Amino acid sequence: ADKMAPVKPGAESLLYHPRTGDTRLDEPRAMCLPSGFPSGMLYILPIQIVQNPKYIVIIHELQRATRIIPLDGRPHRQNLEPSYYGDSIGHWESDTLVIDTVGFNESAWMDRFAMPHTSQLHTLERVTRVDFNTLNYEVTIDDPGAYTARWASGYTKQWEAGTDLFEYVCQENNYGPL
Repeated sequence: ADKMAPVKPGAESLLYHPRTGDTRLDEPRAMCLPSGFPSGMLYILPIQIVQNPKYIVIIHELQRATRIIPLDGRPHRQNLEPSYYGDSIGHWESDTLVIDTVGFNESAWMDRFAMPHTSQLHTLERVTRVDFNTLNYEVTIDDPGAYTARWASGYTKQWEAGTDLFEYVCQENNYGPL
C-alpha cells in the first residue's frame, strides 16, 4: 500500500473491481481496444519519436498508436470528445520536452494494472535526452476525481541502435482467453 498512488476515499472501487470475464473490462487490449495513455509510454514495447519544428510524433509499437503533439504554443482544443490518448500539446523547457495532456475517456488504462482515473485526468510528461543513447521519461498524474495528490512514475530507457518497430497486429473479434 505504501507504493500505491494516493487513491481518494470512495475511488477504491475504480481500482479494486472484481474481474468479470469480459475482456473489454478486464483487459481491453485483448479485444483490440486501445491501451490508452499513459499505458503505451509505460509498456515494455518500444516507441519511436519523430520531430520536426512544428510537431513531435510518438509512435508506439503497441497497437501502432500514434500521438501527434503540436509544439506551436496553441492551447488545448475545446469541446473535444474524450479519447483514449487525450489532447496533447508540447513545448520545450531547455533540453526537456514537456507534454501536457487532458481530455481522456475513462476507458483508457493508465498502466497494465488498470490504475483508475476519471475524466478529470491531467498528465504532464517530461522527456529528456540525457545523452545520445539515454532517454529519461517522467509522467505526473493529476486526477482530483481519483487521487488525493499528484503522483509520478517514469523510467530511463537506453536506445538500441539498428532496431525498428515491429508490425503489431490485433485480430478483430479476438475473444480468446488472456
